[in-house]
Amino acid sequence: MPGNSFGEAFRFTTWGESHGPAIGCVIDGVPPLISLSESDIQPWLDKRRPGQSRYTTQRREPDRVEILSGVFEGRTTGTPIALVIRNEDQRSKDYGEIASKFRPGHADFTYFRKYGIRDYRGGGRSSARETAMRVAAGGVARKVIEQLLGAGRVSLRGALVEMGGRAVERARWDWDEVNRNLFFAPDAEAAAQWAEDLDKARKSGTSLGAIVEVVAEGVPAGLGEPVYDKLDADLAKAMMSINAVKGVEIGAGFEAARLDGEANADEMRMAGNQVSFLSNNAGGVLGGLSSGQDIVVRFAVKPTSSILTPRRTVDRFNRETEIVTRGRHDPCVGIRAVPVGEAMMALVLADHLLRHRGQVGHLPE
Repeated sequence: MPGNSFGEAFRFTTWGESHGPAIGCVIDGVPPLISLSESDIQPWLDKRRPGQSRYTTQRREPDRVEILSGVFEGRTTGTPIALVIRNEDQRSKDYGEIASKFRPGHADFTYFRKYGIRDYRGGGRSSARETAMRVAAGGVARKVIEQLLGAGRVSLRGALVEMGGRAVERARWDWDEVNRNLFFAPDAEAAAQWAEDLDKARKSGTSLGAIVEVVAEGVPAGLGEPVYDKLDADLAKAMMSINAVKGVEIGAGFEAARLDGEANADEMRMAGNQVSFLSNNAGGVLGGLSSGQDIVVRFAVKPTSSILTPRRTVDRFNRETEIVTRGRHDPCVGIRAVPVGEAMMALVLADHLLRHRGQVGHLPE
Protein backbone atom coordinates (compact mmCIF):
# COMPACT_ATOMS: atom_id res chain seq x y z
CA MET A 1 0.00 0.00 0.00
CA PRO A 2 1.15 3.61 -0.56
CA GLY A 3 3.28 4.76 2.35
CA ASN A 4 1.38 7.86 3.44
CA SER A 5 0.45 6.58 6.91
CA PHE A 6 2.43 5.85 10.07
CA GLY A 7 1.59 3.99 13.27
CA GLU A 8 -0.74 1.20 14.33
CA ALA A 9 -2.96 2.04 17.33
CA PHE A 10 -2.18 5.77 16.91
CA ARG A 11 -2.15 6.20 13.15
CA PHE A 12 -1.86 9.33 11.07
CA THR A 13 -1.98 9.93 7.32
CA THR A 14 -0.64 13.10 5.73
CA TRP A 15 -1.66 14.64 2.42
CA GLY A 16 -0.82 17.67 0.27
CA GLU A 17 2.07 19.16 -1.68
CA SER A 18 4.55 21.97 -1.13
CA HIS A 19 2.84 24.37 -3.55
CA GLY A 20 -0.70 23.06 -3.40
CA PRO A 21 -3.52 24.98 -1.70
CA ALA A 22 -3.04 23.20 1.64
CA ILE A 23 -1.41 20.35 3.53
CA GLY A 24 -3.13 18.23 6.12
CA CYS A 25 -3.41 14.98 8.05
CA VAL A 26 -5.98 12.62 9.49
CA ILE A 27 -5.25 11.04 12.89
CA ASP A 28 -7.07 7.91 14.00
CA GLY A 29 -6.94 6.06 17.31
CA VAL A 30 -6.96 9.06 19.66
CA PRO A 31 -8.90 8.15 22.82
CA PRO A 32 -12.00 10.23 23.61
CA LEU A 33 -12.38 12.97 26.22
CA ILE A 34 -8.85 14.40 25.87
CA SER A 35 -8.76 18.19 26.05
CA LEU A 36 -7.52 19.45 22.66
CA SER A 37 -7.53 22.73 20.75
CA GLU A 38 -5.44 24.46 18.10
CA SER A 39 -3.53 26.21 20.89
CA ASP A 40 -2.20 22.82 22.06
CA ILE A 41 -0.69 22.19 18.61
CA GLN A 42 0.36 25.64 17.42
CA PRO A 43 3.43 26.16 19.67
CA TRP A 44 5.13 23.12 18.14
CA LEU A 45 4.37 24.38 14.62
CA ASP A 46 5.74 27.81 15.54
CA LYS A 47 8.99 26.12 16.52
CA ARG A 48 9.31 24.57 13.05
CA ARG A 49 7.84 27.50 11.07
CA PRO A 50 9.98 28.79 8.15
CA GLY A 51 11.21 32.34 7.67
CA GLN A 52 12.18 33.02 11.28
CA SER A 53 15.85 33.83 10.63
CA ARG A 54 18.34 34.19 7.81
CA TYR A 55 19.50 30.66 8.54
CA THR A 56 16.26 29.07 7.31
CA THR A 57 14.16 29.33 4.15
CA GLN A 58 12.60 32.77 3.65
CA ARG A 59 9.27 31.29 2.63
CA ARG A 60 6.71 33.12 4.77
CA GLU A 61 4.15 30.66 6.06
CA PRO A 62 2.16 31.34 9.25
CA ASP A 63 1.44 27.59 9.50
CA ARG A 64 -1.82 28.16 11.34
CA VAL A 65 -3.44 24.81 12.07
CA GLU A 66 -7.19 24.23 11.91
CA ILE A 67 -9.01 21.30 13.52
CA LEU A 68 -11.74 20.16 11.13
CA SER A 69 -13.08 17.09 12.91
CA GLY A 70 -12.75 14.76 15.88
CA VAL A 71 -13.08 17.46 18.57
CA PHE A 72 -16.33 18.64 20.15
CA GLU A 73 -16.62 21.28 22.85
CA GLY A 74 -12.86 21.18 23.38
CA ARG A 75 -12.51 17.43 23.83
CA THR A 76 -11.64 14.57 21.49
CA THR A 77 -14.57 12.38 20.48
CA GLY A 78 -12.68 9.18 19.62
CA THR A 79 -13.35 9.72 15.90
CA PRO A 80 -10.73 10.67 13.27
CA ILE A 81 -9.12 14.07 13.84
CA ALA A 82 -8.53 16.06 10.66
CA LEU A 83 -6.00 18.90 10.67
CA VAL A 84 -5.23 21.36 7.86
CA ILE A 85 -2.71 24.13 7.21
CA ARG A 86 -3.26 26.49 4.27
CA ASN A 87 -0.27 27.26 2.05
CA GLU A 88 -0.04 31.03 1.68
CA ASP A 89 3.38 31.84 0.20
CA GLN A 90 3.87 29.61 -2.82
CA ARG A 91 6.17 30.79 -5.63
CA SER A 92 5.75 28.11 -8.24
CA LYS A 93 7.41 30.35 -10.85
CA ASP A 94 10.72 29.79 -9.06
CA TYR A 95 10.70 26.25 -10.45
CA GLY A 96 9.64 26.95 -14.04
CA GLU A 97 13.20 26.85 -15.36
CA ILE A 98 13.86 23.38 -13.93
CA ALA A 99 10.52 21.74 -14.73
CA SER A 100 12.13 19.19 -17.05
CA LYS A 101 15.45 18.85 -15.20
CA PHE A 102 16.26 16.47 -12.37
CA ARG A 103 17.86 18.20 -9.37
CA PRO A 104 20.83 16.20 -8.00
CA GLY A 105 20.20 14.93 -4.48
CA HIS A 106 16.44 15.36 -4.80
CA ALA A 107 13.65 12.86 -5.46
CA ASP A 108 12.91 14.30 -8.93
CA PHE A 109 14.47 11.43 -10.86
CA THR A 110 13.12 8.63 -8.68
CA TYR A 111 9.57 10.04 -8.49
CA PHE A 112 9.48 10.42 -12.27
CA ARG A 113 10.75 6.87 -12.77
CA LYS A 114 8.13 5.47 -10.40
CA TYR A 115 5.05 7.47 -11.39
CA GLY A 116 5.81 8.85 -14.86
CA ILE A 117 4.83 12.28 -13.55
CA ARG A 118 6.10 14.62 -10.84
CA ASP A 119 5.14 17.89 -9.24
CA TYR A 120 8.25 20.00 -9.88
CA ARG A 121 7.00 22.91 -7.74
CA GLY A 122 9.31 22.58 -4.76
CA GLY A 123 9.31 18.82 -4.97
CA GLY A 124 5.57 18.43 -4.45
CA ARG A 125 4.91 15.57 -2.08
CA SER A 126 8.62 14.92 -1.47
CA SER A 127 9.12 18.42 -0.06
CA ALA A 128 9.97 18.91 3.61
CA ARG A 129 6.82 21.04 3.70
CA GLU A 130 5.06 17.75 4.51
CA THR A 131 6.82 17.61 7.87
CA ALA A 132 4.64 20.44 9.20
CA MET A 133 1.83 17.90 9.48
CA ARG A 134 4.08 15.48 11.35
CA VAL A 135 4.69 18.24 13.88
CA ALA A 136 0.96 18.93 14.11
CA ALA A 137 0.21 15.23 14.64
CA GLY A 138 3.04 15.14 17.18
CA GLY A 139 1.27 17.86 19.15
CA VAL A 140 -1.77 15.59 19.42
CA ALA A 141 0.47 12.65 20.37
CA ARG A 142 1.92 14.68 23.24
CA LYS A 143 -1.61 15.22 24.59
CA VAL A 144 -2.25 11.47 24.40
CA ILE A 145 0.97 10.75 26.32
CA GLU A 146 -0.02 13.28 28.99
CA GLN A 147 -3.49 11.78 29.29
CA LEU A 148 -2.17 8.22 29.65
CA LEU A 149 0.88 8.83 31.88
CA GLY A 150 0.13 12.16 33.52
CA ALA A 151 1.24 15.70 32.75
CA GLY A 152 4.96 16.21 33.21
CA ARG A 153 5.79 12.48 33.40
CA VAL A 154 7.53 12.35 30.02
CA SER A 155 9.83 15.05 28.67
CA LEU A 156 10.55 15.13 24.90
CA ARG A 157 13.38 17.41 23.81
CA GLY A 158 15.58 17.74 20.78
CA ALA A 159 18.76 19.64 19.98
CA LEU A 160 21.14 20.20 17.09
CA VAL A 161 24.42 18.61 18.16
CA GLU A 162 26.55 18.96 15.04
CA MET A 163 26.64 21.11 11.92
CA GLY A 164 29.09 21.01 9.06
CA GLY A 165 31.30 18.59 11.00
CA ARG A 166 31.55 20.86 14.05
CA ALA A 167 29.99 19.25 17.16
CA VAL A 168 28.79 20.72 20.46
CA GLU A 169 30.92 20.36 23.55
CA ARG A 170 29.06 17.92 25.80
CA ALA A 171 30.60 19.46 28.91
CA ARG A 172 28.76 22.70 28.07
CA TRP A 173 25.38 21.03 27.42
CA ASP A 174 22.51 23.22 28.63
CA TRP A 175 18.91 22.37 27.69
CA ASP A 176 17.81 25.91 28.54
CA GLU A 177 20.22 27.24 25.91
CA VAL A 178 18.33 25.34 23.18
CA ASN A 179 15.53 27.92 23.23
CA ARG A 180 17.88 30.90 23.42
CA ASN A 181 19.55 30.59 20.01
CA LEU A 182 18.49 30.15 16.38
CA PHE A 183 19.95 26.66 16.00
CA PHE A 184 18.33 24.72 18.88
CA ALA A 185 21.89 24.25 20.14
CA PRO A 186 22.57 23.19 23.77
CA ASP A 187 25.97 24.90 23.55
CA ALA A 188 26.10 28.70 23.09
CA GLU A 189 29.68 28.66 21.82
CA ALA A 190 28.85 26.08 19.16
CA ALA A 191 25.84 28.15 18.08
CA ALA A 192 28.03 31.21 17.59
CA GLN A 193 30.49 29.24 15.47
CA TRP A 194 27.70 27.67 13.43
CA ALA A 195 26.39 31.14 12.62
CA GLU A 196 29.74 32.02 11.06
CA ASP A 197 29.98 28.71 9.23
CA LEU A 198 26.47 28.99 7.81
CA ASP A 199 26.98 32.59 6.70
CA LYS A 200 30.03 31.47 4.74
CA ALA A 201 28.12 28.57 3.22
CA ARG A 202 25.23 30.80 2.16
CA LYS A 203 27.51 33.36 0.55
CA SER A 204 29.33 30.68 -1.40
CA GLY A 205 26.06 29.16 -2.63
CA THR A 206 26.32 25.85 -0.80
CA SER A 207 24.78 24.17 2.27
CA LEU A 208 25.71 22.19 5.39
CA GLY A 209 24.63 18.91 6.95
CA ALA A 210 23.79 18.35 10.61
CA ILE A 211 23.09 15.83 13.36
CA VAL A 212 20.00 16.06 15.58
CA GLU A 213 19.60 14.38 18.98
CA VAL A 214 16.19 13.67 20.51
CA VAL A 215 15.80 12.56 24.14
CA ALA A 216 12.71 11.22 25.90
CA GLU A 217 12.94 11.24 29.69
CA GLY A 218 10.46 9.55 32.02
CA VAL A 219 9.34 6.78 29.67
CA PRO A 220 8.33 3.75 31.78
CA ALA A 221 10.05 0.40 31.34
CA GLY A 222 8.43 -2.31 29.23
CA LEU A 223 7.11 -0.17 26.37
CA GLY A 224 7.53 -1.68 22.91
CA GLU A 225 7.03 -4.95 21.05
CA PRO A 226 9.43 -7.88 20.54
CA VAL A 227 11.11 -8.90 17.29
CA TYR A 228 9.70 -6.92 14.34
CA ASP A 229 8.00 -3.98 16.04
CA LYS A 230 10.75 -3.20 18.52
CA LEU A 231 10.53 0.28 20.03
CA ASP A 232 13.96 1.17 18.65
CA ALA A 233 13.07 -0.29 15.24
CA ASP A 234 9.98 1.93 15.03
CA LEU A 235 11.99 4.93 16.23
CA ALA A 236 14.61 4.26 13.55
CA LYS A 237 11.92 4.05 10.87
CA ALA A 238 10.27 7.21 12.18
CA MET A 239 13.47 9.25 12.06
CA MET A 240 14.63 7.71 8.78
CA SER A 241 11.36 8.74 7.16
CA ILE A 242 12.14 12.43 7.75
CA ASN A 243 13.28 14.24 4.61
CA ALA A 244 17.07 14.32 4.02
CA VAL A 245 17.86 11.89 6.87
CA LYS A 246 20.58 9.41 5.88
CA GLY A 247 21.44 7.70 9.16
CA VAL A 248 19.95 6.90 12.58
CA GLU A 249 21.52 5.60 15.80
CA ILE A 250 20.15 4.68 19.22
CA GLY A 251 22.22 5.28 22.34
CA ALA A 252 25.91 4.67 21.64
CA GLY A 253 24.93 3.68 18.10
CA PHE A 254 27.85 3.01 15.80
CA GLU A 255 30.25 3.78 18.62
CA ALA A 256 29.07 0.55 20.31
CA ALA A 257 30.90 -1.41 17.61
CA ARG A 258 34.17 0.15 18.86
CA LEU A 259 33.61 -0.85 22.50
CA ASP A 260 34.35 -4.17 24.15
CA GLY A 261 31.73 -6.12 26.06
CA GLU A 262 32.69 -4.74 29.46
CA ALA A 263 32.51 -1.11 28.33
CA ASN A 264 29.28 -1.52 26.39
CA ALA A 265 27.30 -3.41 29.07
CA ASP A 266 24.99 -1.14 31.05
CA GLU A 267 25.53 -2.56 34.53
CA MET A 268 22.73 -2.45 37.12
CA ARG A 269 22.41 -1.81 40.82
CA MET A 270 19.52 -1.13 43.19
CA ALA A 271 18.68 2.39 44.28
CA GLY A 272 16.19 1.77 47.03
CA ASN A 273 13.44 -0.30 45.45
CA GLN A 274 14.31 0.81 41.92
CA VAL A 275 16.73 -0.69 39.39
CA SER A 276 19.45 1.81 38.50
CA PHE A 277 21.65 1.58 35.41
CA LEU A 278 25.26 2.76 35.64
CA SER A 279 25.42 3.81 31.97
CA ASN A 280 23.10 4.12 28.97
CA ASN A 281 24.86 2.77 25.89
CA ALA A 282 21.60 1.03 24.94
CA GLY A 283 19.86 4.40 24.59
CA GLY A 284 16.98 3.37 26.82
CA VAL A 285 15.92 0.30 24.82
CA LEU A 286 16.75 -3.36 25.53
CA GLY A 287 15.36 -6.18 23.40
CA GLY A 288 13.03 -3.74 21.69
CA LEU A 289 11.47 -2.63 25.00
CA SER A 290 12.06 0.56 26.95
CA SER A 291 14.31 0.14 29.99
CA GLY A 292 13.10 3.17 31.94
CA GLN A 293 16.25 5.10 31.10
CA ASP A 294 16.34 8.12 28.79
CA ILE A 295 15.56 7.13 25.22
CA VAL A 296 18.27 8.72 23.08
CA VAL A 297 18.08 8.90 19.28
CA ARG A 298 20.35 10.73 16.85
CA PHE A 299 19.90 11.18 13.13
CA ALA A 300 22.10 12.59 10.39
CA VAL A 301 20.66 15.13 7.96
CA LYS A 302 22.43 15.61 4.64
CA PRO A 303 23.28 19.08 3.28
CA THR A 304 20.34 20.75 1.55
CA SER A 305 20.36 19.61 -2.07
CA SER A 306 18.95 22.90 -3.41
CA ILE A 307 22.06 25.05 -3.88
CA LEU A 308 23.12 27.93 -6.14
CA THR A 309 26.32 26.25 -7.29
CA PRO A 310 25.84 24.84 -10.83
CA ARG A 311 25.62 21.05 -10.84
CA ARG A 312 25.70 18.54 -13.69
CA THR A 313 22.47 16.63 -14.32
CA VAL A 314 20.14 15.24 -16.99
CA ASP A 315 16.58 16.11 -17.99
CA ARG A 316 13.49 13.99 -18.57
CA PHE A 317 14.52 13.55 -22.21
CA ASN A 318 17.85 11.99 -21.16
CA ARG A 319 19.86 15.03 -22.26
CA GLU A 320 22.91 16.05 -20.23
CA THR A 321 22.72 19.57 -18.86
CA GLU A 322 23.49 21.76 -15.83
CA ILE A 323 21.20 23.09 -13.15
CA VAL A 324 21.09 25.89 -10.57
CA THR A 325 18.29 25.59 -8.02
CA ARG A 326 16.95 29.04 -7.25
CA GLY A 327 14.17 29.97 -4.86
CA ARG A 328 13.99 29.91 -1.07
CA HIS A 329 15.74 27.04 0.67
CA ASP A 330 17.23 26.19 4.06
CA PRO A 331 21.04 26.44 3.95
CA CYS A 332 20.96 23.74 6.66
CA VAL A 333 17.74 21.74 6.69
CA GLY A 334 18.87 20.08 9.92
CA ILE A 335 17.90 23.16 11.96
CA ARG A 336 14.17 22.80 11.41
CA ALA A 337 14.47 19.01 11.64
CA VAL A 338 14.77 19.34 15.43
CA PRO A 339 11.03 19.85 16.11
CA VAL A 340 10.25 17.22 13.46
CA GLY A 341 12.40 14.68 15.30
CA GLU A 342 10.67 15.54 18.57
CA ALA A 343 7.29 15.00 16.89
CA MET A 344 8.27 11.61 15.50
CA MET A 345 9.45 10.51 18.93
CA ALA A 346 6.09 11.57 20.42
CA LEU A 347 4.18 9.74 17.68
CA VAL A 348 6.04 6.47 18.25
CA LEU A 349 5.63 6.66 22.03
CA ALA A 350 1.91 7.45 21.83
CA ASP A 351 1.41 4.56 19.42
CA HIS A 352 3.26 2.08 21.64
CA LEU A 353 1.47 3.25 24.79
CA LEU A 354 -1.89 2.53 23.17
CA ARG A 355 -0.64 -0.80 21.81
CA HIS A 356 0.69 -1.77 25.24
CA ARG A 357 -2.63 -0.97 26.90
CA GLY A 358 -4.51 -2.93 24.26
CA GLN A 359 -2.35 -6.04 24.66
CA VAL A 360 -1.45 -6.08 28.36
CA GLY A 361 -4.60 -4.40 29.67
CA HIS A 362 -2.89 -1.68 31.68
CA LEU A 363 -0.20 0.95 31.21
CA PRO A 364 3.42 0.39 32.25
CA GLU A 365 4.28 1.87 35.63
